[in-house]
Amino acid sequence: PASPTPADAAGGAVEKPTAAPYGSWRSPITADIVSGADKRLGGIALARDGRLLWIEGRPEEKGRMVIVKEGDKPVDVIPQEFAARTLVQEYGGGAFAVQDNTVVFSNYKDQRLYKQPTEIGSLPVPLTPDYGAPDVSYAGGVFDPHFSRYVTVMEDRRTSNLNPATTIACINLSGGDIHEPKVLVSGNDFYASPRIDQNKKRMAWIEWGHPNMPWDKSELWVGYFSESGELTKRVCVAGGNPMLVESLAEPKWSPKGELFFITDRESGFWNIYKWVEHSNEVVPAYTLDAEFTRPLWVFGNRSYDFLGNSNHIVLTYRQRGTSYLGVLDCDSGLVSLLDTPFSDLSNVVAGNDYFYIEGASASVPMSIAKVTLDKNKTKAISFSIVWSSSPDVVQYRPFFSTPEFIEFPTSSPGQMAYAYFYPPLNPMFQGLPDEKPPLLVKTHGGPTAETCEILDLSVQYWTSRGWAFLDVNYGGSTGYGREYRERLLGKWGIVDVDDCCSCARFLVESGSVDEQRLCITGRSAGGYTTLASLAFRDTFKAGASLYGIGDLSLMRADSQKYDSHYIDNLVGDERAYYERSPINFVNKFTCPVILFQGLDDKVVPPNQARKIYQALKERGLPVALVEYEGEQHGFRKAENIKFTLEQQMVFFARLVGKFEVVDDITPIKIENFD
Repeated sequence: PASPTPADAAGGAVEKPTAAPYGSWRSPITADIVSGADKRLGGIALARDGRLLWIEGRPEEKGRMVIVKEGDKPVDVIPQEFAARTLVQEYGGGAFAVQDNTVVFSNYKDQRLYKQPTEIGSLPVPLTPDYGAPDVSYAGGVFDPHFSRYVTVMEDRRTSNLNPATTIACINLSGGDIHEPKVLVSGNDFYASPRIDQNKKRMAWIEWGHPNMPWDKSELWVGYFSESGELTKRVCVAGGNPMLVESLAEPKWSPKGELFFITDRESGFWNIYKWVEHSNEVVPAYTLDAEFTRPLWVFGNRSYDFLGNSNHIVLTYRQRGTSYLGVLDCDSGLVSLLDTPFSDLSNVVAGNDYFYIEGASASVPMSIAKVTLDKNKTKAISFSIVWSSSPDVVQYRPFFSTPEFIEFPTSSPGQMAYAYFYPPLNPMFQGLPDEKPPLLVKTHGGPTAETCEILDLSVQYWTSRGWAFLDVNYGGSTGYGREYRERLLGKWGIVDVDDCCSCARFLVESGSVDEQRLCITGRSAGGYTTLASLAFRDTFKAGASLYGIGDLSLMRADSQKYDSHYIDNLVGDERAYYERSPINFVNKFTCPVILFQGLDDKVVPPNQARKIYQALKERGLPVALVEYEGEQHGFRKAENIKFTLEQQMVFFARLVGKFEVVDDITPIKIENFD
């Protein structure tokens, strides 16, 4: 049949769907559309004129991160030869800040900080020295109004790439000279979120040290500046009590000069608290069994903000797989919930009676919306989308499968886990009457992360061709509190694997999917869960690993400073490292595997994929390896995103599918099969 048009699908007299084998359906959501669709977001900020600035990553420009300003038509702020992306902790984030009409940003190529007016046509001026190589990076910075300087986290890799020095430093903004950054705070392993009170000369920040990750245990400090701008007195506000384990995040000074922040003390859920300075005590501003922030993998998380000079906070939180948006009146302690079309919300920046919010839903791609409030700040009176990661996708809406939030029993009695199940959907087709669909299980990366109910064309690519798709929040995922997150401590490769297998079996038992065609895919840490599921269980019939970890010991040896102890916490002792590394048990693999790897990946180096490939090839199992020049940890080039998706599809179709893929895809050679 000719490729269907969405108009046909959405029109009144739609023809009866054609019965065809699951997986063989023709879909207008092609790999080209998927790979070109998704611009990524890298942060948002407000300029003095109330206009929004954001960073967008463009697949068609090889993933270049561009600062853009809102206008009648959005305009690029930085010139073509610049890109706003920092490499602090490898994962980056927090690559720019705006004050009045000046933007300071990290330039990707040389990692130096540059300053530039937000007016179009102005040129960036370097603020930090050229060290001859991109060895010093900056992230999460803010303007210091008291001393005309920029205060930022600085990572210096000049003496050691594996153990760089991380500090909080300041860079002079007055005059045209380039100054050596001056260190304000040092001595701990990691720092984040330096935040300066606009009223008084003081700064709050988060710090933590090995072996903790920031979500395990961290501290919140406040330091007071002398007249010359040095930090003199310091106070540990939270996290210093050895009897109280807490994870701190997102300190912010209110317009009145009160310090707000997020901690998971007592309940194990990240909630908003406030510091009472005169008694040095911490009091809750709003508590709920819900998560008011996300894990600090990247800098620049902004889960709440103050509305102008008022005592109102616009906030977001996640509870049982859904995001909520509200306004907290700090005087009454009451929250007014706001209705939006988004079911997943992330960063927010606020003006006086309006704010901008990043969000998405099962039918709305990642977007930024402007929300205007009534005079009481309790109701939204207007909602408009100012930016969309893929504005053209709306035409494919009839082909979108809506996920069902499922709670399923795990192998631990009484312990439930969570997932989103996307049934196959295409208005032009239906499955054969005696057939159940193949299932692709996705294991998210992290593993301390959460998969959310957002429109992802790379999911709809599968469902619109007749696949069922399952996105699992296995034990260890965020969004469900500390206790759920800590199910994975010492159990990585066990709990995550069990939960993914349990959920697939749960769907088989409910009659939703075909037991003989269960496949699994994952990237990075999710690639590890995929490989471990294939090595240590017999639930799945084929798998795809995207830059996945095959050898935990190699991963530990190669890991960056930021997560160098992370894996120890998740795995345990040497014996566990050996016993949970799929590479040591290639004799237990019984099904086909396809591997994809970026050759510039420093987080999971290429030798991991090559070792698995070589071992499976020698074992006689069908296996394929795709390597990409110039790609790092996560593929950013449109042609590679497309190739990865198509080759997974055709690999599964040929090896477990029992169907022909209608798309014109030339399959790569599969060892021990072709």
